[in-house]
Amino acid sequence: MFRTRWLLHGFSTRTGGVSEVYGGHALNLGYTKHDTHAAVDENRGLLLRALGAVNTGKAWPLVRLRQIHSDIVHRVDHPPEQLLTGDGLVTDTPRLLLAVQTADCLPVLLVDPKRKAVGAFHAGWRGTLARIVEKGVGAMRLHFGSEPEDLRAAIGPGIASCCYAVGEEVRDRFHAQFAYAGALFREVAESDPVRERYPLLFMTARAPGHSDAGRTIYLDLRESNRRQLLDAGLAKANITALDLCTACRTDLLFSHRAEKGVTGRQMGAVGICD
Repeated sequence: MFRTRWLLHGFSTRTGGVSEVYGGHALNLGYTKHDTHAAVDENRGLLLRALGAVNTGKAWPLVRLRQIHSDIVHRVDHPPEQLLTGDGLVTDTPRLLLAVQTADCLPVLLVDPKRKAVGAFHAGWRGTLARIVEKGVGAMRLHFGSEPEDLRAAIGPGIASCCYAVGEEVRDRFHAQFAYAGALFREVAESDPVRERYPLLFMTARAPGHSDAGRTIYLDLRESNRRQLLDAGLAKANITALDLCTACRTDLLFSHRAEKGVTGRQMGAVGICD
């Protein structure tokens, strides 16, 4: 994203931890019902040390959220006494590690190299529809005077368009919000041997006389967030997106959908050194 001595940032994977669930030796960073708090706490310590978020033996506070798939962005300048509710965090305060948890949704990090400010955002389809990253750019402008053309963005691992099947209602809601929504979806016809062999069973009054043969709609969540960042004023060259699909790479990443809800959480994290 942006290399400088004052910045720490990264996206975790599922490997290299101490959790014995989810395949063993998993770096689960979320307090899930399947894992122990002790294992998650140790994994979080491993993440902080790997990022270098430790000074004189003391780890930085890990600032995270109770994520609700919203457009709510919080500015923080100290560790909150209680877990904040929302899906975005921004700060210009050193030695705070901002983090969002994901297991298919996208983690998006923003950095302003001129004003030494950073942000972390959680973007599932609902948060994307609510324009969480656009509003994150707006929050950085409001609180730190950030100019969009100065910002750098990194979109981390998430479920990709190859695997992210959604319903028609999701597509309709995107079309109502975004002029470019047509570029975010693709349809794939599903083969149905029974329907093909016995077409009369599927006769309806709908033109041209048969019910829908069955099509699956896929959403490109990564492209949707990239387009939002462009619309917010970021330069194309300043947006990096990792080409990793959580559903395809369950050997490396947690995927809520591919693992039917029995999975851990990875993190996207960013912070400012002194």
